[in-house]
Amino acid sequence: MDVISFARGVPAPECLPVDELAECARAVLERDGKTILSYGTGAGYSPLRELIADWFRVHPAQVIVTNGGLQGFVLLAERLGRGQTVFVESPTYDRPLKILLSKGSTVVPVEMDDQGLSAQAVEEQLRMHQNPAFLYTIPTFQNPSGRTAPVERRQAILNVADSHGLQIVEDDPYGLVRFEGASVPAYFDLSDKRTIYTSSFSKTIAPGLRVGWTILPPELAHDLIESANSTYISPVLLGQATIYEFISRGYFEPNLVKVKKLLGERRDAMLAALEKHFGGTGAHWSKPEGGYFTWLELPPGVIAKGVLERAQGVTAVLGTDFGGLPGSMRLAYSYVSPDEIDEGVARLAAAVA
Repeated sequence: MDVISFARGVPAPECLPVDELAECARAVLERDGKTILSYGTGAGYSPLRELIADWFRVHPAQVIVTNGGLQGFVLLAERLGRGQTVFVESPTYDRPLKILLSKGSTVVPVEMDDQGLSAQAVEEQLRMHQNPAFLYTIPTFQNPSGRTAPVERRQAILNVADSHGLQIVEDDPYGLVRFEGASVPAYFDLSDKRTIYTSSFSKTIAPGLRVGWTILPPELAHDLIESANSTYISPVLLGQATIYEFISRGYFEPNLVKVKKLLGERRDAMLAALEKHFGGTGAHWSKPEGGYFTWLELPPGVIAKGVLERAQGVTAVLGTDFGGLPGSMRLAYSYVSPDEIDEGVARLAAAVA
């Protein structure tokens, strides 16, 4: 029996613009190979930094281009989070959670509902935990839940954060992968660029190039660039230059349209399969308007670990890995075909029954 994997948020192979990226890599090597094949500043490839700065209307000195978005979070956690209290969504992306714990941070989970964090939940934790280093949030198509916080929620949380001097670290790798509905302003924009913003080209172009970026206040950006220099000497300039060339040639927008179409079809298939096989069982699931994931809460009393052990050839990530309850799991629909999605969800439902 074939394995059907809902475990990893990986773009389907047909999403990857292989020919265009090969063309771009060759072009930058021929034009600027002696630069991008040598060491460079930990801040990243200057033309790409300037392009991102132009997108977000900040000074290039505030932008650090890193080896994937997660590398930026590692630097940030080391600088701000080591030994400190950090607020995170519950559930939250497991990799930052592990990074914070490895830095000796006290991780405080803040409960979510179907619309993400609420200002009240943040305020309640602030009454119990003084002076947290920052709040880590994925407000748009959240990993693992797929939820998106509406603008009213974001503004209310910003108001609470401002009144308590709480910094917000906004992780936004999925925001452009929207299938329906209106875009929601980032915390970064709502705060007049006072929050920290991090993102990646992994979900919109290709994860294997390992290109992410973080936008920071100038003094903090300087510190993190120094940390990057000390940690890995130089980022992968070839990947960054290839991304820059890809965007400069006008490939980014058409590729994003293709990615959204392919993943949107898979999201539709996932929601249809959940309704078909779990409707009426007492299960509950998120209905994301974009991104890579949906969050499944199994019928009351059902443990996700047992379901995955009984499910024939289906993999997913347990909700407990993200700080969720034992009856939950994350389902990634990005890599599998619509037919595989229906079959995989059917096997999960049979394992529940």
